[in-house]
Amino acid sequence: MALLEARSLAKSYGPDARVVDDVSFSIAEGETLGLVGESGSGKSTIARMVLGLIEPTSGEVLFDGQPVGRSGQRELRRRMQVVFQDPFAALNPRMRVRELVAEPLVIHKTCAAGELRGRVTEMLRAVGLDESALERYPHEFSGGQRQRVNIARALILRPKMLVLDEPVSALDVSVGAQVINLLRELQRDFALTYLFISHSMPLVRYLSTRIAVLHRGKLVEEGPSLELCAAPREAYTRSLLEATPSLASF
Repeated sequence: MALLEARSLAKSYGPDARVVDDVSFSIAEGETLGLVGESGSGKSTIARMVLGLIEPTSGEVLFDGQPVGRSGQRELRRRMQVVFQDPFAALNPRMRVRELVAEPLVIHKTCAAGELRGRVTEMLRAVGLDESALERYPHEFSGGQRQRVNIARALILRPKMLVLDEPVSALDVSVGAQVINLLRELQRDFALTYLFISHSMPLVRYLSTRIAVLHRGKLVEEGPSLELCAAPREAYTRSLLEATPSLASF
């Protein structure tokens, strides 16, 4: 059974503004689906529908067999989290790292006050940061370190799934490669399922089990990562493969 199912998703903002058009896919527990397409193809709109942040015009999203919608968001947030593109904008600049990472635990009341520091320290170590990060503010970190804080914050509730919306596009290539490798390690260590959204085919190919190609709001091709990249059926998929250089650092 799929952990997440998107069924015939469509999103319109008017009669002539259909952003997503009849998109369906599923993600099995423990796998990574890479959703790839150029800017404006509808990737982030799909991410927000999957997260329940916006309602589809038609279609539905099921998470663990239950509909995703405005109701039940509190429980959904415990089980499905998101890592956004901009590692600085996603963090409150007035809060210290220990407060930022602990905040989901406080909101959901899943940890005693006396245990918060230990839980936060443990999660920071899991993403490659040490205890010295606890009392620092976001502006004191590099972009890659900030994204590690965001990942720690997303994982602190021990969700089953992460939606990764262009998580390294704002980072230098070498730093982004380190974060991508961290995500692979965390998926193994925490038994995570990923929806990985990117415009970069090499990144998607490296991290994903399967790839879904989105073009102008429509899903034009889907298949196992290695097979799809080795023999794409669609001209658009071939253009994505040819447009982005391979990442030798991987």
